[in-house]
Amino acid sequence: MSSRRAEMNRRADVPDIACPFPFSVNPHAERARAHLRHWTHETGLIRGERARRRFEHADFGWFAALVYPTAPPERLDLLADWFAWLFLVDDQLDDGSFGRSPEQLAEVIGQMREVLDRSPDETAAEPSPSPTPALAPSSRLPVVASLADLWRRTAEGTSARWRARFAGHLAQCLTTAAVWEAGNRLSGRVPPEDEYVANRRHTGAIYVCMDLIEIAESAELPPEIEESAAYLTALDAACDVVCWVNDVYSLAKERALGEFHNLVHIVGHQRGLPDDKALCEVVRAVAGETARYLAAEAELRAAHPAPSRALEGGLAGMRTWMRGNLDWSRRTHRYGADTALPDGYLEPALVEADGLVEADR
Repeated sequence: MSSRRAEMNRRADVPDIACPFPFSVNPHAERARAHLRHWTHETGLIRGERARRRFEHADFGWFAALVYPTAPPERLDLLADWFAWLFLVDDQLDDGSFGRSPEQLAEVIGQMREVLDRSPDETAAEPSPSPTPALAPSSRLPVVASLADLWRRTAEGTSARWRARFAGHLAQCLTTAAVWEAGNRLSGRVPPEDEYVANRRHTGAIYVCMDLIEIAESAELPPEIEESAAYLTALDAACDVVCWVNDVYSLAKERALGEFHNLVHIVGHQRGLPDDKALCEVVRAVAGETARYLAAEAELRAAHPAPSRALEGGLAGMRTWMRGNLDWSRRTHRYGADTALPDGYLEPALVEADGLVEADR
């Protein structure tokens, strides 16, 4: 994409966000889009026509191609499937009654954790999602059955250490949403900035997505790198950049839904700033975190001067995540200025057993 094209894709209501990393996109983006349409239908994640239209407008296949530009075709398909699953769950949490029902959340998340606790041998024995989800047993929610499929395909060939880290990050993402975020919604509590920043990395599932860089690259980080202070600093800075850019672009949509888990809203609330001033503060903070990432990256390279495919893949992956997320956010209709959301864009059958027997509408 030319710089002129990128300029045209910028939203008029959002301040310019600079990014020092180059644009790149996976050449298998169209395949990922087609695969994603098929997979979300086969798993029962999307059935209704209105939900399908909104999902395809978001263009998660292209998003995966932007942030994992070097993944081979089959891996990109898998990563795009993860995006679909994570974003659809996020919509249920943010926009639907699911995110305001701690009892239902606990039940469904318990089923998800059972899936993640299974060994690769156990996941290999899992049946593929039913091609006729409306006939699936009521005890097998599409959101759980599709997670089992994802975990089976992801866990194969990975180390026990990587699986434990990934499963821990995903479980923490789900638990933070179920306890901290849902609790805030129920009580109307707006969290302070530092608390929000720490929890946003979990509710945004960005640690999960950064773990998937190693799946895209087929190269796991060794403990001496992955546990180092410089790597953890780089990781948190990259995660913050991604999450805060998302908050900038999703502000209008979340305002329309009464959602206050957004850094722009929290900065404005805590500092007594109007939206335009709060937006500028968050954009400045994004620039600061980008600089913090670059400093940590330089420290990592100095500490590990020997060629390392895993380290180079990990750093390149964090860079493409920061850049690709910005490019997708500028273009996607998910966060467009028109925030009116159509009735029926959420799929209740994802998280409600009774919905499994309903036909597509």
